[in-house]
Amino acid sequence: MPAATTSEAPDADMAGSTPPDEVTTHDGVEVDDDTRIALYRQVVRIRRFEERAYKLFMEGLVKGTSHLSLGMEAIAAGFGTAMRADDYTFCTYRGHAHTLARGTPMTGVMGELLGRANGVCGGKGGSMHLTSVEHGVMGSYAIIGAHLPIANGAAWSAQIRGSGQVAVCFFGDGTTNIGAFHEALNLAKVWDLPVVFVCENNLYMEYTAIGDVTAVTHPAADRASAYGLESIIVDGNDPEAVYGVATTAIDRARAGGGPSLIEAKTYRHGGHSRADPGKYRPDDEVAEWLQRDPMPTYRARLVGLGIEEARLVEVEETAQADVDAATEEARAASPPGLEAAFTNVWADGGASWRN
Repeated sequence: MPAATTSEAPDADMAGSTPPDEVTTHDGVEVDDDTRIALYRQVVRIRRFEERAYKLFMEGLVKGTSHLSLGMEAIAAGFGTAMRADDYTFCTYRGHAHTLARGTPMTGVMGELLGRANGVCGGKGGSMHLTSVEHGVMGSYAIIGAHLPIANGAAWSAQIRGSGQVAVCFFGDGTTNIGAFHEALNLAKVWDLPVVFVCENNLYMEYTAIGDVTAVTHPAADRASAYGLESIIVDGNDPEAVYGVATTAIDRARAGGGPSLIEAKTYRHGGHSRADPGKYRPDDEVAEWLQRDPMPTYRARLVGLGIEEARLVEVEETAQADVDAATEEARAASPPGLEAAFTNVWADGGASWRN
C-alpha cells in the first residue's frame, strides 16, 4: 500500500482561513467511472435527504432538533463507498449522512426523524440516535467523544475474531479537545486495532471557531504524531480524494497495519443545528466555502471527464424520487405505541424482571 505524503497546508490560526488546497494525497487508488457514479449517487442522495429533512423540520414534523450535513456530504460518500458491507460505522448526532451512506433504507431514516414506528429505532431515537446494526451503523452518539472508545471495542472484537472487519469512527473538530479522543487514539495504537478515526473539521465546534480554542493549526492531524500515527489531511469536499484516503486507511487496517487518523477539511452550509442561524461566521468565509460545494463541483468534474450527463440526470432524478417516496411512507406511518416505551430498555426487552 502506498504511503501518504502530506504537503504544507495554509496556516489557520482563525477558523475563517482560506480552505486547504494542498492536502494529503494517496497515489495508487484507482477510481473508475462506475466508482465515480457511485460517489456522486451518494452525494446527491444525502443532499436531497438533508434538504427534505430541513423542510420537514420547518414544518414542525421532525421531532426534536436535527444536525444536517449539507455541504459535508463528500466525507460520508467517500467512506461509505470504500467500506465493506460488514464494516462498522460510528458517528455523531450529525449522522444522517453516514447512516444513509451504509445503505440504510431511506424510509427508515426518515421515519425515525419523524418519530414514526417504521423508523430504524422504532421512532424512539430520533435524529440524533440513528442505529442500524444490520447495515453496520453502530449508533449516532450525542455525547461528544463517547463513541471513540466504543469504536475501539468493536475493532478489538474484529481483531480477536479475525473477521477482517474495520471500524470507522467519525467525529467533529471539537472532539479533539476531549479526553476520550486522546485515550482512544493511544489505546488503538498500542493494540494496533483495525480502526480508522475521521475528524470532520468544519472549522466550528458548535458556535466557537476551533482555531480560537486549540493550540495547534490542525486539531486532529497535528496531534497524530503524539500517538505514532501519520498526519493525514484531506479535502473533505472532494469525494474522490476522500475515497482514496479512505481506501488506503481501511485496507491498511484490514491487513493488520493498525489505526489511522484522518482530518477532513469541510464546511457546513448552515448553523450547528436547526436552532442556529450561524450568524457568527463571516459572510466572506461562507461565500468562499459555498464555491466549494461538493455536489456541483463534483458534477462539473464528472462532465469534464466525459461522463454522459444523462447518467448524472438519472442519478439526480432517482435520488429525488427516493426522497419523495420515503417522505410519504414516513408521513403515513403511525407513531410507536405506548408499549414500545418498555422495550429495548433491559436485556429481556422489558422491566418485568423488577417485579
